[in-house]
Amino acid sequence: MYLEKFKLPGRTALVTGGARGIGLACVEALAEAGAKVIIADHDKKLAEEGRAAMKQKGYDPEIAIMDVTDPARVTKVADETVERHGKIDILVNNAGIARSEAPAETVTDEHWLNVLDVNLNGTFWCCRAFGNHMLEAKSGAIVNIGSMSGFIVNKPQEQCYYNASKAAVHHLTKSLAAEWGSRGVRVNAVAPTYIATPLNAFVKSNPRMYEAWIGGTPMARLGEVEEIASVVLFLASDAASLMTGSVVLVDGGYTCW
Repeated sequence: MYLEKFKLPGRTALVTGGARGIGLACVEALAEAGAKVIIADHDKKLAEEGRAAMKQKGYDPEIAIMDVTDPARVTKVADETVERHGKIDILVNNAGIARSEAPAETVTDEHWLNVLDVNLNGTFWCCRAFGNHMLEAKSGAIVNIGSMSGFIVNKPQEQCYYNASKAAVHHLTKSLAAEWGSRGVRVNAVAPTYIATPLNAFVKSNPRMYEAWIGGTPMARLGEVEEIASVVLFLASDAASLMTGSVVLVDGGYTCW
């Protein structure tokens, strides 16, 4: 009874920023559970590499080339997905950027707008476009990738724009959950700690930052992409059928202190 709730046969899922890192791990988790998964990414080469990696593991995801900051393109991909598959059951909003280590007083307009455009606007454009189809079907699950940075201020790196964008994603998650809960669509978020990805590999050559990151984490380690994907799978599945508006911290205890 209980294990069946985690299985996703017959469901269609799309993961933004799905070509690598946390996104690709989410693609694998959803595919392993039986879903038909679409890798959505703005970089065609990376998307094809991600698909090839999944095919080596026995999965066959589709690819959709999509920049989440382009609302017209997002809407087109959502419409085409439903036209091709008849529905969209799961949306994972993973696409995001950080551009950290810029003190607030030196942040340019371009820097601020770029981070907010990808992390917040992009998440909303996707929720709106795919959510409309879910609302019409009276069924669907959206999982947004937030961050522990939406709860705390990271150190030593300065990144007020990133922190603000992720806090906004968390509140957007709750707002949409409240609006759509009675209409069959669940909206939740995952708030990860620092994760061992190629983008974070630099930290091991920066002792001051590495000590701050690991020293501030009770579990004293970085997270792994599959540890985030596992929670995404849970929230996307019927195992979380009573959950909406939740922001699940997956932070190795970082926010305890």
